[in-house]
Amino acid sequence: MVPGEENQLVPKEDVFWRCRQNIFDEMKKKFLQIENAAEEPRVLCIIQDTTNSKTVNERITLNLPASTPLRKLFEDVANKVGYINGTFDLVWGNGINTADMAPLDHTSDKSLLDANFEPGKKNFLHLTDKDGEQPQILLEDSSAGDDSVHDRFIGPLPREGSVGSTSDYVSQNYSYSSILNKSETGYVGLVNQAMTCYLNSLLQTLFMTPEFRNALYKWEFEESEEDPVTSIPYQLQRLFVLLQTSKKRAIETTDVTRSFGWDSSEAWQQHDVQELCRVMFDALEQKWKQTEQADLINELYQGKLKDYVRCLECGYEGWRIDTYLDIPLVIRPYGSSQAFASVEEALHAFIQPEILDGPNQYFCERCKKKCDARKGLRFLHFPYLLTLQLKRFDFDYTTMHRIKLNDRMTFPEELDMSTFIDVEDENSLIYELFSVMVHSGSAAGGHYYACIKSFSDEQWYSFNDQHVSRITQEDIKKTHGGSSGSRGYYSSAFASSTNAYMLIYRLKDPARNAKFLEVDEYPEHIKNLVQRERELEEQEKRQREIERNTCKIKLFCLHPVKQVMMENKLEVHKDKTLKEAVEMAYKMMDLEEVIPMDCCRLVKYDEFHDYLERSYEGEEDTPMGLLLGGVKSTYMFDLLLETRKPDQVFQSYKPGEVMVKVHVVDLKAESVAAPVTVRAYLNQTVTEFKQLISKAIHLPAETMRIVLERCHNDLRLLTVPSKTLKAEGFFRSNKVFVESSETLDYQMAFTDSHLWKLLDRHANTIRLFVLLPEQSPGSYSKRTACQKAGGDSGGNVDDDCDRVKGPVGSLKSVEAILEESTEKLKSLSLQQQQDGDNGDSSKSTETSDFENIESPLNERDSSASVDNRELEQHIQTSDPENFQSEERSDSDVNNDRSTSSVDSDILSSSHSSDTLCNADNAQIPLANGLDSHSITSSRRTKANEGKKETWDTAEEDSGTDSEYDESGKSRGEIQYMYFKAEPYAADEGSGEGHKWLMVHVDKRITLAAFKQHLEPFVGALSSHFKVFRVYASNQEFESVRLNETLSSFSDDNKITIRLGRALKKGEYRVKVYQLLVNEQEPCKFLLDAVFAKGMTVRQSKEELIPQLREQCGLELSTDRFRLRKKTWKNPGTVFLDYHIYEEDINISSNWEVFLEVLDGVEKMKSMSQLAVLSRRWRPSEMKLDPFQEVVLESSSVDELREKLCEISGIPLEDIEFAKGRGTFPCDISVLDIHQDLDWNPKVSTLNVWPLYICDDGAVIFYRDKTEELMELTDEQRNELMKKESSRLQKTGHRVTYSPRKEKALKIYLDGAPNKDLTQD
Repeated sequence: MVPGEENQLVPKEDVFWRCRQNIFDEMKKKFLQIENAAEEPRVLCIIQDTTNSKTVNERITLNLPASTPLRKLFEDVANKVGYINGTFDLVWGNGINTADMAPLDHTSDKSLLDANFEPGKKNFLHLTDKDGEQPQILLEDSSAGDDSVHDRFIGPLPREGSVGSTSDYVSQNYSYSSILNKSETGYVGLVNQAMTCYLNSLLQTLFMTPEFRNALYKWEFEESEEDPVTSIPYQLQRLFVLLQTSKKRAIETTDVTRSFGWDSSEAWQQHDVQELCRVMFDALEQKWKQTEQADLINELYQGKLKDYVRCLECGYEGWRIDTYLDIPLVIRPYGSSQAFASVEEALHAFIQPEILDGPNQYFCERCKKKCDARKGLRFLHFPYLLTLQLKRFDFDYTTMHRIKLNDRMTFPEELDMSTFIDVEDENSLIYELFSVMVHSGSAAGGHYYACIKSFSDEQWYSFNDQHVSRITQEDIKKTHGGSSGSRGYYSSAFASSTNAYMLIYRLKDPARNAKFLEVDEYPEHIKNLVQRERELEEQEKRQREIERNTCKIKLFCLHPVKQVMMENKLEVHKDKTLKEAVEMAYKMMDLEEVIPMDCCRLVKYDEFHDYLERSYEGEEDTPMGLLLGGVKSTYMFDLLLETRKPDQVFQSYKPGEVMVKVHVVDLKAESVAAPVTVRAYLNQTVTEFKQLISKAIHLPAETMRIVLERCHNDLRLLTVPSKTLKAEGFFRSNKVFVESSETLDYQMAFTDSHLWKLLDRHANTIRLFVLLPEQSPGSYSKRTACQKAGGDSGGNVDDDCDRVKGPVGSLKSVEAILEESTEKLKSLSLQQQQDGDNGDSSKSTETSDFENIESPLNERDSSASVDNRELEQHIQTSDPENFQSEERSDSDVNNDRSTSSVDSDILSSSHSSDTLCNADNAQIPLANGLDSHSITSSRRTKANEGKKETWDTAEEDSGTDSEYDESGKSRGEIQYMYFKAEPYAADEGSGEGHKWLMVHVDKRITLAAFKQHLEPFVGALSSHFKVFRVYASNQEFESVRLNETLSSFSDDNKITIRLGRALKKGEYRVKVYQLLVNEQEPCKFLLDAVFAKGMTVRQSKEELIPQLREQCGLELSTDRFRLRKKTWKNPGTVFLDYHIYEEDINISSNWEVFLEVLDGVEKMKSMSQLAVLSRRWRPSEMKLDPFQEVVLESSSVDELREKLCEISGIPLEDIEFAKGRGTFPCDISVLDIHQDLDWNPKVSTLNVWPLYICDDGAVIFYRDKTEELMELTDEQRNELMKKESSRLQKTGHRVTYSPRKEKALKIYLDGAPNKDLTQD
């Protein structure tokens, strides 16, 4: 290598290493920056653009460092959404009206953290108009603008996911040709109240008509003659003034609609814009009578035409002159599939005469006979403002539905009407288009907007409710309708549904064409009106500014006398001081006469956790905006107006403290005291916390036990002295129980201690009010006594009664039973005390805080030392896997007869299945420390095996469980559950003979055990009474799941006890109704019965017979009636005698069946047959015959016709039939049946459309097609109509079915509609 080359290599190598080092240094810096940024908290901002309807449902998210300045936030948002920075505002938002919020400063260098953004949480912001003006779009390069212009569309904004939007946000090229704010267009929009787009389109067109606006301004309102609220011209005048002078983006139309006499419901009715035009013009003419504007509508909009008929034989012509306000043009001729190509072609067709020949010949007055004639229309005069209605809404007689014709029809910008008039007119008839009212949608509904040309600048604008934008002539051409070829056949559904509906032309006449009045040309009354409206708008603006600077926060106050927590909303300006806010809150809570104001203060409060966060000592002069962290839509905290007595001192609440409610427990008295509030710190130890509590409640800390209730029934004993409260699970607001007795209970394991049992009982005990049944004398009392003596042995009842000592009539009353059971339980309690261990042996006779209620029964026995000792029994908790709170409502008892009957429920249990097995008597521990016998969890699964789903929806089981296991042993032998009952004096009106019990019971007790406890008070075995839960609406539902607990019950729930045998496993309560097909009320309730799984239909009929005899007076045999399915009021499948419940017939709780008395022998023998109910219609007599049942062997229409022929004698070829509609008996007016039903459907089987007869019970109407319909006079029709209306109202059936009728558009001149009940 030469020396020269060697000298050149050295510097290159140095440069390489220096560059490498620099790269490493830069990478190191970036890693450090990333590491620092990772440590910095970040702020999640969610921004919603509320400036237009396209973006209101879309949101953008920004995750920024907390140190980011507000200025940078605005820049990022502007770049994200495509707006010019500084042309929009950001305000706090959380679903609250943005008018109530102050905007953020877009020039501020304040960090997000200093601006009250919360790191780690969602911060919601609204992007809104700035100073009432819409944000300006950040325009793209001109090179990209050509395509956007080509794709402009002036119709409704596209929906979510349509072209023009992206997944991140929305495209900066909106669907309008350009979104311009009102400062550029100079026009104000109208707010859509709900469905008032049709009204907005017409109002904007009238406003942009110089001749109409100027004439309206010249009219002067006389307040002495009319109420301004109901004056339509005055409210239109005000609206036009606001449209011309307001600085708002859009204004409301509610004052105008109120002058129409409309209420808020009218805003939800969509009408036709042409119909509104007619009705509004009529109303204005009525209001303008005897004024200068009386003939304004006719002068501007009225034309004349001649309706003529010319005889082709003699040339005689008859005619009349008609006036018109608009010309309706047909889009597509009747019977043609080809639409007219243009408005000119449709106008020619409008005046094209037709030939009256054949049966349509015209009777000529001159020829005195019917002759061929030519009939047509001729225009005699065209109005100054020509209105053309394109009749796009038609009726399709094939589908019998309204349709919209979206065919393409062009219309010129200039229209020469001279070719359509016969009268020679020296004046020009050239009209220029200035308004196109567009409809987008279908015949069922859609949206209106207007494209209007301004006569001031000859520019076209789109007035789409509150959005006003500039458009071009190309946009107008897109409203011609039809679809462009590039879109394809199926892709034009949306585009083709947007097309012109009304066109308004103005005559080009320089002598008549007016210009809008300038401000200096306004009449004096309009100048005054403009001034008043400006003052009102300024006042509204000032009020909005005040609202934006007002803090709105929830305010609470515990009334110092009533001790009731009051709630209100405090609205205070951000510059008001804390002292002024206290005065406002003091007056708001009406405490002036209760307590001095210096005994009140505002503190930061968390109502959800009932937690006092902090107090504001020394900050009386601090502004509320600074104190609350700014003006926000919602606050994460509340305020509490705290009060004190004059001799007390307010406690200081410091941030970081936690509130603890301390309940003192007395083991001897078995009571839990009301809470005492103390404040502590999370970093305090348990030992320090004990010292704090000791000072507050004066209990020794050495023997103190503290139990924290972290959530319901989650008790935690604080045993580690050095552990902090935070580590123990303390939060903002906490609840603890404190005990400091000298007993040895603290040496026991906590879950075995007396303290745990007492707290566990305290947490799970609820108070219930039980309504006992009225004691029924006679047979039921005798039966109950016998059953108590003999059990369910199934032996002879009379023999059992003979074994009962004493007369039946000597059964004790409820009070006597209660007193006797109390005495027995005293000895039981004494025995338990003797058998008890340690602390339990010294149990006091005093009751807990929820048990201290005097019992009037104990006054009879002065020797009783205890008032109503607790009923303490050992109850086994059944089915631990179902240890949950679920209330099964199986029987609605609204019908007194169905719930109060006693004898009907005392049925044979031969078909019941008590199959609850208990093979292993070993105890198993439950999660809550209880013990229980093991009950196999697979019994429900096994019970479901082999089920067949035939007619009803299959259920898992009947929803009931037996109260006894297979050996007959009661399920109440193991686990202790608290129960205490005592008489309760209920309110008046509960009924004579009824007694109330107030029961304190552990809600973990099963329903079976609860019923066993109630046995001595009811005076019957638990299997012979039912438990009904009473809800807030006084509706009662039976509780039947015996193995479930009372966990779904809460304090002060009411329970009703009704006598009657409760269901056992596999049994179902069934409501039996009689089916009377030819009665006015075909469904009549008979009785409640009990059907069992495995029972046949015949067996259930046999058990029903004696009940029907005793309760309903029906003497029936099993072959004289049938049972059938009942669905609402409709009769269904006929049940055959050999069918078995749960195998062939799926039965469920709260089941209902029909009982139908047969006239003869049962015709239904197999499931392949089909029973329908037929009814003959006699049109010549205008009456319906009674129902007759027809049993078919198949679903053949031919067989049905043959059967109808047999029972009626109508020839087979003349029979027509139709299926009945609605609920049985498918009532229909005799005035409508002949034409409203679908007679003689073209089908061969009954189980296809439109019949769909697949089950028994369908209603078939039939008639003789040769029988003529009776001709009725008007008097006969009216009389029959009244009779039918009365009949159908009694049966609850509608006369005919019809879709929802459209509400007619009306404007009420007196400002309020007349309530005419005879009109729809």
